[in-house]
Amino acid sequence: MEDIKADIVVVGGGIAGLTAANRAAQLGLRALVLEKGTAEKYLCNTRYTGGTLHVCMSDIMSGEEVLLEMIERLCAGVARPDLARAIAADAERAVRWLQGEGCKFLKASASPHHRWVLAPPGRTRPGLDWEGRAGDVLLRRLGANLEERGGVLRRGARATRLILEDGRCVGLAAETGGAEIEIRAAAVVIADGGFQAAPDLLAKYITAAPGAIFQRNAETGTGDGLRMAEAAGADLRGMDRFYGHLLSIDAPHRERLWPYPYLDALVVAGILVGPDGTRFCDEGLGGVYATNCVAQLPDPLSATVVFDHAIWENAGKQGLISANPHLPKEGGTLHVADTLDALADTLRLSSTVLLETVGTYNQALDNKLLNSLSPARSTVKGSPQPIRTAPFYAAPVRPGITYTMGGIAIDGDARVLRPDDTAIDGLYAAGAATGGLEGGEKVGYVGGLSKSAITGLRAAEHAAGRKLA
Repeated sequence: MEDIKADIVVVGGGIAGLTAANRAAQLGLRALVLEKGTAEKYLCNTRYTGGTLHVCMSDIMSGEEVLLEMIERLCAGVARPDLARAIAADAERAVRWLQGEGCKFLKASASPHHRWVLAPPGRTRPGLDWEGRAGDVLLRRLGANLEERGGVLRRGARATRLILEDGRCVGLAAETGGAEIEIRAAAVVIADGGFQAAPDLLAKYITAAPGAIFQRNAETGTGDGLRMAEAAGADLRGMDRFYGHLLSIDAPHRERLWPYPYLDALVVAGILVGPDGTRFCDEGLGGVYATNCVAQLPDPLSATVVFDHAIWENAGKQGLISANPHLPKEGGTLHVADTLDALADTLRLSSTVLLETVGTYNQALDNKLLNSLSPARSTVKGSPQPIRTAPFYAAPVRPGITYTMGGIAIDGDARVLRPDDTAIDGLYAAGAATGGLEGGEKVGYVGGLSKSAITGLRAAEHAAGRKLA
């Protein structure tokens, strides 16, 4: 390791890191990737992905201005303008670049969300199903390409600190084989994912009960890069929101209850109640928003989605791996009762409160007065449905976190920024390690794979331009 020469060192071997390294190598830089995983198929979130490239749950090929408007609307007040523009401008280019690397895509469904899915797709059945699919194939392809270009992917190397001289980043230190070494390079790219698997950071920024949040991920995103960047003077942005889904409360005990099925469609169609039997969030803003709301409860394991038979037979069957029939089939708790009174007794809730909650909701829906509810109910992610048709259902939920939306502040060229908005020369960040795009009050979701590929390309290209200038 001491003899390795590199123009650019990338921390993390997921899609963001391998995209940055390969693009840098294409542009003539000697690229070194440090991956803390030791296995040939080291785990990371990219390995687990379903493989959909989209922007704001829409077709990634919609065009720059359309995509920019979506990002600005969904991430109002959060998305940095130049970063939002970079994502919108380079969305199609990122897909074409991946195709040029040998990655194949298919159209998984008629939905705009699923028009560009890595092949073979990763979502085929409940539970984990990643080997030989989607992200696994992508990483193997990008890893082989990097080797052919003379780059190096070093497993079992964990970055520990950045090396700065006169305010610019000139390399980093890493632990490998039980020893610490220093690697000098003209540029460093932090691409080691979010901090979703770091209980101390979750407790600081996301939830008072990090142990109740289910790790719907590879558990490799421990915030190493974020900590290094902050110690070097980087700003952190949007740290209080995450991408995830509402899972069965039994997910930790049933391996086929995660990462799919999730219960978001039931929440959007029905209602989500807390331990007192009342609603506490706008379910119409979608499952990712609701998952964040549940995580912020004093007890994130105290929420339940309530719905009726009509919702179960319609919204319950939405998605490639739907709650109906997979939730009960795979052992997830699903309470069923002929009356709401009986359902309340099963949940140990006040029947008076639950009946009032459902009745008020139904009345507002009938009278088209959803804004009069407290909290108000929107229709951003789907149409709410009445809860009247017996039998009635209740499923206790658990928030599942996939990746954190906030992180290291970057500009449109993926340069790491200080709190005063100046760039730290020679330091870049890409993918889920970054902040300043997704999140905000309504938890605007842009798209993890797309953000990772685009910021990886941008980091490499700016670093190469700086090197060759």
